[in-house]
Amino acid sequence: MAQPTKRIMILATDGFEQSELMKPKANLEGAGFETTVVSLEKGEIKGWDNKDWGDSVAVDKTVDEIDSCEGYDALLLPGGQMNPDILRMNDKAIGIVKMFASTNKPIAAICHAPWLLAEADLIKGKTVTAWPSIRTDLTNAGANVVDQEVATDGNLITSRKPEDIPAFSKALIEMLGQSVEKRELETA
Repeated sequence: MAQPTKRIMILATDGFEQSELMKPKANLEGAGFETTVVSLEKGEIKGWDNKDWGDSVAVDKTVDEIDSCEGYDALLLPGGQMNPDILRMNDKAIGIVKMFASTNKPIAAICHAPWLLAEADLIKGKTVTAWPSIRTDLTNAGANVVDQEVATDGNLITSRKPEDIPAFSKALIEMLGQSVEKRELETA
């Protein structure tokens, strides 16, 4: 009997780093997983691509429609400076991050997204990595911060920047029980 398709929730809002949502999403879907984009409002959210607004992504559900992480196998948190800074001020968004943590499901956060892990009080004593400008924040939240393309500690997967997307995607895909070669994955 075939295993049901694994589902990954992507929590993001306007100002997400375009490559950090689009590329891992494509890599996960390429590995046979379903993705669901969850945001603060219905409609679309707009990415940030280098120095200007980028492409939009359709929102599948709002944070108000999520009351549990049942039916989802992992949480993906794309970075960008604006996106996680807006999300960390939203109690429902932080509640979603905490729900995934309480069930020990994988949580993958790249670039500035580990801010959400700090806001949810999940990184004390954990080894994480992130964009250089938020590393002091993570250290102050009690994390052991390293400078490497991917850091995995328990159910947490973190990466630094768009160039780390293949290693980041590979770590999440493998935590979900599939093997994949890094060279097969989309990069920034």
